[in-house]
Parts: sequence; C-alpha cells; structure tokens
Amino acid sequence: MYAIIESCGKQYKVAEGDVVFFEKLDAEEGKKVTFDNVVLVSNDGKVQVGNPYVKNVKVEGKVVSHGKAKKIIVFKMKAKKNYRRKQGHRQPYTKVEITSIKTTSTAAKKAEKVEKVEQPEKAKQPEKVEA
Repeated sequence: MYAIIESCGKQYKVAEGDVVFFEKLDAEEGKKVTFDNVVLVSNDGKVQVGNPYVKNVKVEGKVVSHGKAKKIIVFKMKAKKNYRRKQGHRQPYTKVEITSIKTTSTAAKKAEKVEKVEQPEKAKQPEKVEA
C-alpha cells in the first residue's frame, strides 16, 4: 500500500515505514504529524485518485529530526564587467517516518460487515400472488 501526498508545495510517494525528508515543518521531534492532502492511494492494485484529494484517507508520521541539507553554491558573474557574487544556501528540512496510511472508509465498511453478521436476519414473509 502506498500513497501520494501533497505537502509544502510538493508531492511525495510514501509507504508505511518510509523515512521522508520534507521541507521544514512546524512540529517538535517525537511528535505525530498528520497529512490530510492525499492525492492518490493504491491498495492491493486498487487505485483511488482524488479530485483534488481522496476523501477519508490520512497519512500519519512521526517527526524524527530537523536539520539542514548540504550547502549549495549560488555564483553569479558577468564577464568583463568585474561583477561576481558568491552566495551559499542550506535548505532546512524535517525528517519524518511514515507510521500508517489510514482509510476511514474501509474501517467503516469492516464495522458494517461485523454488524451484519452479528444481527440475525428477519424471516421473509411469502409474497401474495394474485390470480
């Protein structure tokens, strides 16, 4: 089972147990994070595509750590004009471990099936036939 979620203006393909690097999220280390913007869910070959999001599906994760990515160098130069600018940048990130992909609709369907099995069926009355 996997899902495609939308967070921080990007889309990520996640499955249970994956560790994903998101752009900085406002959550403390060790806290749970819930992603409601699920674009697609695939479960045993059955694919649900949202319009724009799939209803009744949530992806939960746990914040592992915060940090900064490797430094990238931004260098601007104009030839023969003595113009040179060097700048570095380190993008902050949040490392999240995906704990579960919950579909509330399937849980509701399972509960309905259990209720149907537990309740005895009413005896059907014979239909009247007019001659």
